[in-house]
Amino acid sequence: MKTIIILLISIFFSVKLQAQVVTATVSVKGNCDECKERIENAADIKGVKTSAWDEKKQAITVTYDSKKVTLGEIEKAIAKSGHETGHEKADLKAYNGLPACCKYENGACKNK
Repeated sequence: MKTIIILLISIFFSVKLQAQVVTATVSVKGNCDECKERIENAADIKGVKTSAWDEKKQAITVTYDSKKVTLGEIEKAIAKSGHETGHEKADLKAYNGLPACCKYENGACKNK
């Protein structure tokens, strides 16, 4: 009986401690490979496993541990880098500091 109780407790804690890995896609404005690097680096916060921004889709796909970080926190980190997301406005100071090519409000990158 003691062994069964210990086994049940072990199973309970192993299930509780497992990561809750989630993959989500969010709109993120950008223009070029330089934007891609900046956006993916901004999304690389604690709890994020992978991130990939797609220029044509204007979206980032992130895989993250929902016990460590929320999608909202990831979006805020990206917005701080100067890139607008589906739910967060870009930090104006960061946006103004972007290279001219990366200022997505002006349209597509002219340096391609």
